[in-house]
Amino acid sequence: MFKQAFKNIDDILHKDAGCGSELDYVEQTSWVLFLKYLDDLERDKATAAELSGKTYATIIAPEYQWSVWAAPKNLKSGSVSEVELDYHTALTGDDLADFVNIQLFPYLKKFKTTADSADTIEYKIGEIFSELKNRIQSGYNLREVINRIDELRFRTHAEKHEMSHLYEDKIKNMGNAGRNGGEYYTPRPLIKTIVKVVAPEIGNKIYDGAVGSAGFLCEAFEYLKHPSTSSGQRRELTTKEYEILQKNTFYGKEKKSLAYIIGTMNMILHGVEAPNIVHTNTLAENLADIQEKDRYDVVLANPPFGGKERAEVQQNFPIKTGETASLFLQHFIKILKAGGKAGVVIKNTFLSNTDNASISLRKLLLKNCNLHTVLDLPGGTFTGAGVKTVVLFFDKGSSTKNVWFYHLNLDRNLGKTNALNEKDLADFVELQKTKAESENSWSINVKDIDQTTFDLSAKNPDKKEAAALRQPQEILEEIRALDSESTAILKSIVDLL
Repeated sequence: MFKQAFKNIDDILHKDAGCGSELDYVEQTSWVLFLKYLDDLERDKATAAELSGKTYATIIAPEYQWSVWAAPKNLKSGSVSEVELDYHTALTGDDLADFVNIQLFPYLKKFKTTADSADTIEYKIGEIFSELKNRIQSGYNLREVINRIDELRFRTHAEKHEMSHLYEDKIKNMGNAGRNGGEYYTPRPLIKTIVKVVAPEIGNKIYDGAVGSAGFLCEAFEYLKHPSTSSGQRRELTTKEYEILQKNTFYGKEKKSLAYIIGTMNMILHGVEAPNIVHTNTLAENLADIQEKDRYDVVLANPPFGGKERAEVQQNFPIKTGETASLFLQHFIKILKAGGKAGVVIKNTFLSNTDNASISLRKLLLKNCNLHTVLDLPGGTFTGAGVKTVVLFFDKGSSTKNVWFYHLNLDRNLGKTNALNEKDLADFVELQKTKAESENSWSINVKDIDQTTFDLSAKNPDKKEAAALRQPQEILEEIRALDSESTAILKSIVDLL
């Protein structure tokens, strides 16, 4: 249902003059999808209130509700239960475009100033529509998009799960549509694996300072929705636990407007009603200003690599560098609570770079944290990124003594049509539990690494080295010997004739 609807919507938007790329398709589908989801959410809350003998006050005023402006319905002719769109009152063309641009969006923006607090869905609605703009120029195209989305339902758990899964696919397409797409999308199998290894618990405050499309926070929410019992069985959340997940668990910061909006909506569509995501430049915060109350139990992140920050931003960090990912790593170490856990994706050159900043950062990480695991990923893990990456797993509060390395060695090349999957990472997840050594995993003692460079680019001691190439002189000598042997054999043949 959702897959075909999304495809049809893309085909409609492709014809619209205001939408020129996959980025626009995702953005414009998102706000319409969000309003339909919000309408279904309000219906569910009204039903629940009615069943408990209470009344529910709707968030959206009657004249701006989906069933009034977007999809007014009539009973089908000859039916007592089925309804269809009321084409006589449903806005379309210029009337629809004018209503959305002049009335609907300004109304929704006002929620940001009228909401009781920033941790409410009302405030998030205001933030979303303060940042977004309707780019669908044709009111007739917009009517078609609305009709397609109106056919979708978000009432059951299965429907919501399917929708959120396919929405992730749209975000993936957005992430791959342009040079900076990698800032938006991290492969879901990798995120799920990182969450499994870090293993957050209910009551933890989980943070991503480069939140992007909020993939890490969404997967952490899915992971925590069904916690394990002591026997390993999954159980349902209590009401109190669910409230903790909704309000006091997930936190993020994002610099870029579109990523911030997509991330916020992604979390709401996954079921977190008022995500604690802030639109800000994380790196503009001075590390010296971070206090205990600002810290988190868990950090899950894939900060953008390859970016450069201005000199004034670098002044916020004790280790000065223009490399964005290195600044983020300092931020993550500082903002973790003592005993906190982290899983952070970073370029593999971090392990061996010889510049002063990289050396100082490795020393800081090994001294202040227990870097217990490094997952070395193959090229192609990030579609179009063109760099190799590693995942650093560390706990804050004790220095590193031993580091367990795992080299993900696949028998195929990764790419757009041959992406990383969870099965590829299953061996890593299993071996990581005991830090077992294998053909692809090994451990090093930090005392054995160079204590001036703290180079962590350790090679697997059990891996068979490829035979060394011979020297040119040796090869030439062998050619001469073979030539001489061939000449002797040819002479003996001639003598026999």
